[in-house]
Amino acid sequence: MKATLFASVGACALLAALPQAQAQTQGEGEGEHPGAQPGLEVIMVTATRRAERLQDVPLSITTLSQDELDAKGIVGYEGLAFETPGVVVNRPTANFNNFTARGIATNGYNANLQSTVAIYIDELPISANGNSTILDPSLYDVERIEFLRGPQGTLFGSGSLAGALRILTRSPNLNTFEASVLADVGVTGSDSVRQRYNAMVNMPLVDDTLGLRVVGFARHEEGHVTNIGTGVENADTLESWGGRATLLWEPTDRMSLRFLVSREESNPRDSSLTNPDLGEYVRRSDRPDRFTGEMTNYNVTLDYEFNGATLTSSTTYSRFNQRFYVDLAGTFDQAIAFALDADAYDQNFVQEARLVSDPGERFDWVVGGFYFKRKRDVDFGYRSNQAFLDARGITGLPDEYYQRLYAHSLQHEAAAFGELTYRFNEDVWVTGGLRYGSIDAQSFTEPGGYNSNYLTNALFGIPGPLTITPIAEETGEKATETGPSYRLSASWRVQPSLTAYTAVATGFRAPVVNAYAGQPSLLDPDDLIIPFGADSDKLINYEVGLKGAWFNNRLIANLALYQIDWNDIQIQANRVSDSIQFATNIGGARSRGVEFEFTALPADGWSVSLNGSLNDSKVTSLTPEEAAISGAEPGIRLSGPRFQGSLLVNYNFGLMDTGEGNASVAVYHVGSFPGSFPNTPGQPDVISSTFDYTDAYTVVNATLAGTFDRLTAGVYVENLFDDSSVTYVHPEAFVDGRYARQRPRTVGVRLGYSF
Repeated sequence: MKATLFASVGACALLAALPQAQAQTQGEGEGEHPGAQPGLEVIMVTATRRAERLQDVPLSITTLSQDELDAKGIVGYEGLAFETPGVVVNRPTANFNNFTARGIATNGYNANLQSTVAIYIDELPISANGNSTILDPSLYDVERIEFLRGPQGTLFGSGSLAGALRILTRSPNLNTFEASVLADVGVTGSDSVRQRYNAMVNMPLVDDTLGLRVVGFARHEEGHVTNIGTGVENADTLESWGGRATLLWEPTDRMSLRFLVSREESNPRDSSLTNPDLGEYVRRSDRPDRFTGEMTNYNVTLDYEFNGATLTSSTTYSRFNQRFYVDLAGTFDQAIAFALDADAYDQNFVQEARLVSDPGERFDWVVGGFYFKRKRDVDFGYRSNQAFLDARGITGLPDEYYQRLYAHSLQHEAAAFGELTYRFNEDVWVTGGLRYGSIDAQSFTEPGGYNSNYLTNALFGIPGPLTITPIAEETGEKATETGPSYRLSASWRVQPSLTAYTAVATGFRAPVVNAYAGQPSLLDPDDLIIPFGADSDKLINYEVGLKGAWFNNRLIANLALYQIDWNDIQIQANRVSDSIQFATNIGGARSRGVEFEFTALPADGWSVSLNGSLNDSKVTSLTPEEAAISGAEPGIRLSGPRFQGSLLVNYNFGLMDTGEGNASVAVYHVGSFPGSFPNTPGQPDVISSTFDYTDAYTVVNATLAGTFDRLTAGVYVENLFDDSSVTYVHPEAFVDGRYARQRPRTVGVRLGYSF
């Protein structure tokens, strides 16, 4: 790894020298807009809450426009991860999405823990703890995707420990009627039909003043996994639909009001997790595992331009209903009927107000405030099934549920933040940012629930009536964290087309309270006692980077080197005897790496993009007590690949006099990585039965398309060589199938039309 970092530093030096060599070839007028030459488009981003050239932002950012998403066939999180250096998406099945950036993860599930990468749709944070469904939002008719790598605690708060993904939707066009449709129909494997339909209509209602934009989508994607427990082939079929409507009102040149309503429902009929002992794409559960979600958002955003600054106020209310139904019989190797049916209902309120100075002065600044409130109601139903109860002679339950628990939790976050940039001249500037806030979380047990001795009777073959015990109402202890996060950076425009930066930034996550804190195991009194919970972990990121353009903007390169120190790490584990999840803190870890992005136009019609990352992340400090409770060891790897990268070759050509053709081939590679810590929590000398590695895998996609005026038609193949590698290993023993695989080869056609 040291050799790699030294080589990267050498590459930085070479890139720094290139502008001198190319100064003679660059176009004129650079003083007016440095680096803006013919060739690749100058990219603007709003990662710092103001519009800036990507080259001038001292962050490692990958951005994708709607045209790029369409050209690459990206409709979900997997495609975004493939395109972003240092990022993988841990996706055991539909609606479970946890990103890992820069190796900052102890497993891919993050149950009970806030995600390490925050996901935003416009101003709304939609990421949550790992054992909650996180919908695959529609990526049709978006303005831009921005993936910010490294901690973003200053401007984006908790949960952006390793980065932030921003999905920015388009606002209405106030002057032009627009409409578009896109249909995508493909076949996965030999017989699974995938259908995706999207449409957009933009209507100016009052010229220059009022406009409405409506987007809708529907998907029906037949599955590819057989569930031998339910007897259903292609069991993991996905049905999803939704849309959004945005009304933009600009009564004056200074003021705009944006009203947005969106609705999305995602209904997978079963999980995609498989059991290799049963077959490559085979799973087993007594009923379908259901991870469904319904999300409704309401947002009002006000922008007002004062002389010298713009005020933005964003208010969002959202509701998110989810179903988490899972067969837990794997906990006891299918010996007894054991499952969880949980229904959760979230209500979220987000308010952010910020004042952003106009650019171009010696000082640029942002100041603002943020407030977030979430109430989550969860109805837990632990069940057997009637056939098993009858066979064992177990009676006394009101129905097949042997335990019901009704609970809710409250989470609040409030913060004030600011960022200040001072420009010594047009080529040298420094930025400092600070966020000071507080987070609290508290859980409550509601009346009406009950428990029983079902597990004991079922495991030991004891027939007869069960003892029903009411669950008392209870108020859990509140966990609170208060403190700052900060960011410091210095930037130097070495040449008009090359910018270097160095940065230091911190990030954090919300504290966690364990639902069963202090409780021993009823099945094994010698097993560990569930700890109270986990305090906020701390992370500091040191980074240097270069962003440049050469050969009249026909080559763009971004390079970043980083070291991350991660302390008081929040980890998730499971007690062995009863699989109860818990969170706690352990020592520290370090992550070092390099990320690179190159885009070139080597000849007329040709473009080549290469991106990737090298990473070395491992546990560096750990007490024997922490090792025992977590299953970790000093020096072991964290859950991220050492190498990840992609290569895209694209060719544009004339087609039938009036059309334009496009052909592309994309190759994506992700290295193998561990799915969890290696040892058993509470039994540090025993290798965990759930410990395993993902496969190293390579996926090849290809497209061929033609555009004729308003019509676009194309054919594509995804996973050309039908790779079936394991992409995810579930860290918990309770599920029978713990392995997610690449979706089999999919061949299809896309038809689009714009009005």
